[in-house]
Formats: sequence, C-alpha cells, structure tokens
Amino acid sequence: MNDCLERYPFMHTSDHLTSSCLFDLGVALTLERGIHQIDILGDISGMISAHPQAPIVTLHHFDNIDPIFPNRNRTEGVKHLMKAAEIDQSRLAQQTICYDKPMNWSVSVSWGYSVHIYESIIPRSILKKPLETFKPWKNGPPPLYMFNTRLLTNDPCHTPHVFFMEYIRKLKGNSVVLTTYRRKARRRLQPCFVPGNYSADNILRVRVFSNATLRKEAGKIDCCNVLHMAAMNVMNIKLRNCRKGEVIA
Repeated sequence: MNDCLERYPFMHTSDHLTSSCLFDLGVALTLERGIHQIDILGDISGMISAHPQAPIVTLHHFDNIDPIFPNRNRTEGVKHLMKAAEIDQSRLAQQTICYDKPMNWSVSVSWGYSVHIYESIIPRSILKKPLETFKPWKNGPPPLYMFNTRLLTNDPCHTPHVFFMEYIRKLKGNSVVLTTYRRKARRRLQPCFVPGNYSADNILRVRVFSNATLRKEAGKIDCCNVLHMAAMNVMNIKLRNCRKGEVIA
C-alpha cells in the first residue's frame, strides 16, 4: 500500500486512490450503477431524472447539493422520495421513455421522482443522458464527469417541462400504484417552433400508473403509453412490460 501511495501522490480522494491500487493489483471491480458518490454540486435533479435501470442503493454527500424536491429542505426531500421507495423500491427513480405521437412529444418518467415532457420527438439515446443541472466538484480540464451529459439550452424543442412527484398511493385493491407529479414552474419559453408540434404549457399534472404486484427486474427496461388526458391540464401515463420486438422510438 505504501508503494501505491507513492505512485499516486496527485490523487485527492480515497475512492480514486483505492480503485487505482486495486487495479494495479489485478483486481477487477464491478460497476454498481445504483451507488452514487455524488461528487457534484448544486441541483442533481438532472442526474436522478435519468437514472439507469438499476435500483438506487446509496446517495452520498447530501450536504453539498440542493434539496432534491422543490419547496422542501434536504431532509424533507429524502423522506418524500422514500415514500415511493416504501411502495416499490425496485422501480425507484428508474427512467422510462415513451412518446405521444399525435402531439409530437417525448416523455421521460423517473418513477417516484420526476417527469419531463419535451415538445419534440427526441431519440431515447439522447434522453438517457442526464441534463447538466449540476456543477462539477472541482473546476479543471474536461472531461469533468465520468458520464456523458446534455447541456441546458433555451431551445424550446429541447427544454423539458419539469414535474416532480407530489404524492403516491395504491388503487384497485392495491394492484395499481398511482404517482402524481406536479409542474415545478413555467418554462417561460415559446412553444417548439417545429410544424406539427404542440405546446405542453397547459399540462399542470402528470399521473403515472404502474403495476403494484409486479416488481421491476434489475436491468430490464419498461415501456409506457401516454393515455388520453383526464382533463385539459392532466396527462395520464401507464407503465407496462415491453412487447417482444418493440422499438422505443
């Protein structure tokens, strides 16, 4: 270990130092996508909203980030997220993407946390990248992160309408889970200018229905359908198993 410390005097964190020493010893490390050190600052909602298909195990360094829900402090935000975990921890925050073709909208659901509505059709390969709502732990030359990100933009076709979980409950004899998401704020942008696209400014809430008796398998992708609107300002979404050969596009 002393030799290793001498080889890496420039490393500032024990995590990097330990992993480098283990690699030098020939030990292969397994990436656990649900363990988050959160070596970033500020608003991490962009990261959580694009969480991969893996259960959340840990979230570290909460004292260096903003509260994860609007109008709540850090402790209240974590307790609010845990309400969803108590009902279905297998699906917590994992991203599901679907499309409302008649409206030309893309919808990204981070179950139990947030919903993003885009006023254009955006490929899933792009929506999987976290929006860079956060800041790096330390300034330096790129790359600043160990994952790809999407930069924030004022383009109305690529800036989402953002909704955060308001409440969660079970329906129909506890066989269905309803999570309701409330709009954070108005985008203060013009609608997407692409012909055939529609504004989502009128949507105030999103309701997501999921199966309460079927636990999500780790690594398995869910599909979803955008259902008819319960009212002019409410969107309904149903999560479901993907059909064989189904293309999410």
